[in-house]
Amino acid sequence: MSLFQSFDINASGMTAQRFRSDIISENMANVNTTSTENGTPYRRKIVTFQEKTNTTFREMLENSRNRYIGKGVRVTRVTEDYETDFKMDYDPANPDADENGYVTYPNINIVTEMTNMIDASRAYEANATAFEASKAMAQRGLQIGQS
Repeated sequence: MSLFQSFDINASGMTAQRFRSDIISENMANVNTTSTENGTPYRRKIVTFQEKTNTTFREMLENSRNRYIGKGVRVTRVTEDYETDFKMDYDPANPDADENGYVTYPNINIVTEMTNMIDASRAYEANATAFEASKAMAQRGLQIGQS
C-alpha cells in the first residue's frame, strides 16, 4: 500500500463519519418535530456506508491469496427508519393532536442517537490518529532521505 493510499483511506473514513455525525445531529435537532412539510412527524434517518471499490467477486477471490488492501469507505445512502414506530403522547392541547388527543412524535431515541454520536466521533478520532501516524511516517522518511 502506498503512503498516499493510506491518506486517502483515512480521509474517506473521516469524511464519512463527519457526514454520519451531521445526520445524527439532524435527528437530535428534530426530536420534537411533529409535523414536516408533508404533514407527518420527522422520521429518523440512517446512514449506510460501503467500501470504496469496484471489484468483482472473481477479483476478490483471486486477491484472497494476497493480503487485501481496501480503498476506503463512502456513504451509499441515507434512508429513513421505517422499522421503529413513532411515539404517541397524550396531549389534547397540542395543535398537532389527533381526534383522540394523541400527538405523534418522531421515532427518535436520544440515548440511541447519543450512543451513535459517540461511536461516530470515536471512529473519526481513530481515522484522524491513523492519518497523523501516516503523516509522521512520511515526514520521518523525508528526514532520513535528507541525512
